[in-house]
Amino acid sequence: MEIIISNSSGVPIYEQIKEQIKVKIISNELKANELLPSIRTLAKDLKCSVITTKNAYEELVNEGYVKTIPSKGFYVAKINKDLAHEEQLNKIENLLDKAISIAKVNDISRKTINEIIDILYEENENGKYFGN
Repeated sequence: MEIIISNSSGVPIYEQIKEQIKVKIISNELKANELLPSIRTLAKDLKCSVITTKNAYEELVNEGYVKTIPSKGFYVAKINKDLAHEEQLNKIENLLDKAISIAKVNDISRKTINEIIDILYEENENGKYFGN
């Protein structure tokens, strides 16, 4: 499972891991009932603390994206794709709301904001989420 961690993003590593796994689940790259790497294996692969991967998995369990089966491991939970999609749209709206507030305070036009969004969207056509 490919997860890319940025130490300079300002987003905690466990949050980056959690969000990238969520994206993989929502996009069906990870399918319901699929076994996830163990906490130790993932930590070793990502060169991070076991506590970091444990926190990411625990949050995924709490949010309903992952289920745990004692002595067996962590598995992708069957999720409501519409609800997960709505959650992501809400997150985008909140981030755009903040960006628009900053733009208005600094007299940056809607046209400029739209151009920035178009450029960023094109640059990220591969759809990967890095938590930045």
